[in-house]
Amino acid sequence: MNFPDTNRRNETPLMVKGNIEDGRTNVHDEERFGRLSVITDDLIQAVETKIRENRRFTIATLSLEFPEVSRSVVYEIVTKDLNFKKLCYRWVARILTAEHEEKRFAISLDVLIRYEEEWDDMLSRNITGNETWVSHIIPESKQQSMELRHTSSPVKVKA
Repeated sequence: MNFPDTNRRNETPLMVKGNIEDGRTNVHDEERFGRLSVITDDLIQAVETKIRENRRFTIATLSLEFPEVSRSVVYEIVTKDLNFKKLCYRWVARILTAEHEEKRFAISLDVLIRYEEEWDDMLSRNITGNETWVSHIIPESKQQSMELRHTSSPVKVKA
């Protein structure tokens, strides 16, 4: 394949020489006019509002909310402008419901009654453990358990 007979090393000095002859005194690049950025402060604010409404979403679902911009622009806003990152949780701490608290109370009452009847014999057979109730969630896909959080957000505290 033959290329036109141009020499890149000679092209740049010739362009600089032409610019100097035209009266240009600054050899540094000047700001160029080009395509305006799609990312505006209003768009960034709107995306942040949608994220704070529901943190469990995908970039694809968020881009459906903003059809005027591309998926890559939405991704850039989320990651670079808003500094959010993805976190994935499989172990989710739960807070006891009223029904569970009633069951725990009934079990504790039963244990106390048995203790009064059996005394030390019961204690030798009793096993205790951590009372934190944690459920293991296996989502259909890893993406279902992902959550976007701001980099300056505090670490999630177990309930």
